[in-house]
Amino acid sequence: MVPNEVNSKKQRNEECFINCLPRDLIERVFLRLPVSTLLMCVGVCKPWQNLIRDPQFVTLHLKHASRFALLFFGKESIAGERHPSEAVLIDEAWSQSTYAVPVVGPDDILFGSCNGLLGLYTKTSSIKIANLATGECLRLEKPVKNLKGDHFSFYSFGFHPLTKEYKITHFLGDCVDVCPQNKDRFNVIQVYKLGDETWKDIRTPEGLSLNCVRNSCSINVDGTMYWLTEDMAANWQHAVMSFDLDKESFARIQLPASVPEDCASGGPRQYWITEIDWKISISTAQTYPSQPRRLVGELQIWTLDNKAEQSWSQNYNIQAIDYIPGPNLAHGEKLLAQCRDGNLYSYELLAENVTSKLLKMAKLLDFSPHKPDNMQSYICVKSLVRLDVYKKAGIVCRPNQREGWELEKWEAWQHMISKMEELWSRVHQKEHESIVCWVNLNLP
Repeated sequence: MVPNEVNSKKQRNEECFINCLPRDLIERVFLRLPVSTLLMCVGVCKPWQNLIRDPQFVTLHLKHASRFALLFFGKESIAGERHPSEAVLIDEAWSQSTYAVPVVGPDDILFGSCNGLLGLYTKTSSIKIANLATGECLRLEKPVKNLKGDHFSFYSFGFHPLTKEYKITHFLGDCVDVCPQNKDRFNVIQVYKLGDETWKDIRTPEGLSLNCVRNSCSINVDGTMYWLTEDMAANWQHAVMSFDLDKESFARIQLPASVPEDCASGGPRQYWITEIDWKISISTAQTYPSQPRRLVGELQIWTLDNKAEQSWSQNYNIQAIDYIPGPNLAHGEKLLAQCRDGNLYSYELLAENVTSKLLKMAKLLDFSPHKPDNMQSYICVKSLVRLDVYKKAGIVCRPNQREGWELEKWEAWQHMISKMEELWSRVHQKEHESIVCWVNLNLP
């Protein structure tokens, strides 16, 4: 028998042997493997493909997935030189990942992250939903083509845990020609459920501020979208609006009763809605008059404790931060902050009552030449969530992995695949040894 035939027969025997194991044992092994390895396992045999593509397994694997901080820099022109959009991953060990993000095009702008899927705004007539790990990309028509004054921050992307539905929302600004005095307000939210063929319009209970959305964006927590709006009668002159993605209903949440104190040397006070540990938070600080994103003095961070009672607690009162990214400014037990020196840092916080001190500062990366006010941060995962099940609603494609990638990123990706293959080989060897041991123990 020729060597190739011997190896092929040996491989078939090993695959058959593994498939004789209980399904729950195979599943437990697979749950510990990264998406990149599982994508290779899909092509091994039909039983593995069925298991890995099973929606229940996809959900279980998502629950076990490690969380990353995804840092996004939008395209910009600096000193006459154009810089395309790019994304960087920071892993749980607080180091820059070698994993490239090929689904982000040079002109794309990130507007949401949910279960390993990214929402990407484009200047064309479509938006993209892309899987960070698999490379699948779903292109969808915008609700209104060539809309004057449209902005990436007017879009949001979320998932409802009960209905298992993904929805995209769009704040539709009032028509400038019809209501010129309301050009910075909106009365309609357009909603699209992945899998549907059309968007639908839902009227808001009142005219709401587009400026607040543009300055602070929106967040999605546990199936509900939240954003800031103006409320001149309130102490903070702002309130939080919410939109339930299942019931498609609105609610208003008042901000804390206490009023932050402004210092004479500071400029106007700004407010940002953020998410920390799956909770809605409000960050507020004074800013420089000529630099509305650069902080002056203290940064206060409040967290919503009880949505029904609309009760808040002040978590942090922090000094000496230049810029904060959003909508996720914390990753694990650390805070992300940008400095005007062009570096991104992580800080551990030491809380003394409410006042907090920044400790153990660690440099994460040099984001120059990008401007410090041109960075977003999202907490994301790598998942097996499939987009081809929605192909009737849009165009699903897998990008050419070499196209648009830098050579060093491609080499890093190949190195990672090699490491995963080595890991799988060790897992397979341990599996084999444990089965042999079990058989020997049960021999008569």
